[in-house]
Amino acid sequence: MRDGIVAVVDTMGCHMAQQGETDPRARRLVTLISLMLSSQTKDEVTDAAIKKLRVALGGSITLEALLKADKETIEGAINKVGFWPKKTGYIMEAAKSLRDDFDGDVPKTAKELQSLKGVGPKMAYLCLQAAWGINDGIGVDVHVHRITNRLKWHNPPTSTPEATRANLESWLPKELWGDINHMLVGFGQEVCYPVNPRCDQCTLRDKGLCPSAQQNVSPTKRKPAAKRVLGGYGASKVEIELDPDVDKPLL
Repeated sequence: MRDGIVAVVDTMGCHMAQQGETDPRARRLVTLISLMLSSQTKDEVTDAAIKKLRVALGGSITLEALLKADKETIEGAINKVGFWPKKTGYIMEAAKSLRDDFDGDVPKTAKELQSLKGVGPKMAYLCLQAAWGINDGIGVDVHVHRITNRLKWHNPPTSTPEATRANLESWLPKELWGDINHMLVGFGQEVCYPVNPRCDQCTLRDKGLCPSAQQNVSPTKRKPAAKRVLGGYGASKVEIELDPDVDKPLL
């Protein structure tokens, strides 16, 4: 089902931010920055902020360019993302930490990544996967947390993303850890909405594989999920859920 859908995460997720850079260190750095900007922000807005930041820094998001940039330059580029004043501070502090503590590169462990302000477990594991190809944990965001609970994969149901991650990692084969976030995020963006999910377009309902499926959804009231076509992507639905991917509240 996911193979037949192109979601915003497919064209504007953190892994796509790398395409604007050629230097390996810059590719890893922009992956981290993209994840730091993504908290409580739609992928389209994050993608636009990354592109604007790249221009503001002279055409490439390098550590040297970030360290030279003043606060106003970074703020002007990212001021459409959620909690941009806090994230500006996080990015500037992270740049200094990468320079001073990590030899100018993105760390290669979840513990080290989470030592950076504004980086929680979800960001850390997704960064390792996208930046380094290291598969040490599952990145659990609101989509993964919501959908796996709807599917009753947790017994008892989990109440936090970290509990969801722990349970998934206890039984899901490790070779699939790197796939599940991307798969379920796109599925959540296009089919399994937080409110009024498109159960009429979900084959899991028809196969009896979703205990939470709604049987009385009228197909005539739904727009079809976006199909995978060259250059196309489906519009994401605005969500009112908060994304708890940092250890401390941003406010």
